[in-house]
Amino acid sequence: MDAMDDSALQRAAKDHLWLHFSQHGRYTGDGPDHDVPIMVRGEGVYLYDSKGKRYLDGLAGLFVSQLGHGRRELAHAAAQQAGTLAFMPLWSYAHPPAIELAEKVASYAPGDLNRVFFTSGGGEAVESAWKLAKDYFKRVGKPLKHKVISRAIAYHGTTHGALSITGLPSLKQQFEPLVPSTFRVPNTNFYRAPVHEDDREAFGRWAADQIEVAILDEGPDTVAAVFLEPVQNAGGCFPPPPGYFQRVREICDAYDVLLVSDEVICAYGRLGEMFGATAIGYQPDIITSAKGLTSGYAPLGAMIVSDRLFEPFASGSAMFAHGYTFGGHPVSTAVGLRNMQVFEEERVLEGVRANAPAMRRTLERLLDLPIVGDVRGEGFFYGIELVKDKATKESFTAEECERILYGFVSKGLFEEGLYCRADDRGDPVIQLSPPLVCTQEHFDEMEQILRSVLDKAYALI
Repeated sequence: MDAMDDSALQRAAKDHLWLHFSQHGRYTGDGPDHDVPIMVRGEGVYLYDSKGKRYLDGLAGLFVSQLGHGRRELAHAAAQQAGTLAFMPLWSYAHPPAIELAEKVASYAPGDLNRVFFTSGGGEAVESAWKLAKDYFKRVGKPLKHKVISRAIAYHGTTHGALSITGLPSLKQQFEPLVPSTFRVPNTNFYRAPVHEDDREAFGRWAADQIEVAILDEGPDTVAAVFLEPVQNAGGCFPPPPGYFQRVREICDAYDVLLVSDEVICAYGRLGEMFGATAIGYQPDIITSAKGLTSGYAPLGAMIVSDRLFEPFASGSAMFAHGYTFGGHPVSTAVGLRNMQVFEEERVLEGVRANAPAMRRTLERLLDLPIVGDVRGEGFFYGIELVKDKATKESFTAEECERILYGFVSKGLFEEGLYCRADDRGDPVIQLSPPLVCTQEHFDEMEQILRSVLDKAYALI
């Protein structure tokens, strides 16, 4: 079968492909302004479209491509495994790549998180964690514990359970009714702190204490888990204030509530350690992860669980009646194992830790622009919040977000050769999460493109 040319690809994409989280009305009509962007190749930290244009991948695909594109050793690992054992489920059976990767992941996980339950992706890992929390508490004689607390504006996935935990009303309303028994608390957006706006540590203590308030409001005997990202993604990369997670851990221990660290984005080097909880310094009961586990070369997620939570399932006829056909797929786990080996061989974590200060300094140059209100994040994970007025922190209206953020900024950055994310879930931000192999030359390229486009955007307000 001959490969389609660009015009045939455009026709087929518009006629048959349903894009995810996309306004298809943008692609209605003829001409380059209505073309579907089609990527055909990746090399290093760059992507190439069907017209041959190059883009710096400032989002690592979707917080995924930790090692960059075109890594032959990962492709070879996939091909070799597919030729040996292409498929075998983990339903009462096992295979070597899943066993070896589980051991490798557990070796990096903090504390006693020694048991790895593989999924196909991040939403399934979150779904698994909530199901495990409910099942565990029933087995240890606390059957009323089933509720979940998460943070405002936080994103945890699209499946019905994960979406119920998500704190973004605009993503949920059209799919309601969802799974009941989820509750929201304030996030750690210090730039827009409602209290203690001049004291980061006091603000963090206040934000953590709101979790205790929610637990007491619902009744400690009914709350099973708190789901938190190390650095919250939606809203634009909210780092935790000093002492925040230590206080959350105290609260969870006091009321026998599980602390779930949702690291679908923050794990596997994004914050300079294999896990975000390690980078920030707290001990979760469960870690949910995906994305960077394979650097995107195959779909795979993982729920990593403490020995205590596995114990009720370790003997007799007990069974966690949950699983996925493709969870722990042989090809995906083989790729994941080789990915972890490359991390070690190339000292990727050390590279992130060495280069992260330079990324911060480079992006903070943009604070001299009148449209840039805040630059925040950790490691290789940053958000740039855009404002109308820096003195008052006045944000954009919905109309301005559509016209400026999506109509100009997002389009302009892409046209200038930077693939990243413009997002208004919360306040308008640009998110940057490049491959972990980026260096100063790439940070400079990001900053120069951002400066050029944002300088023009301010004139449109």
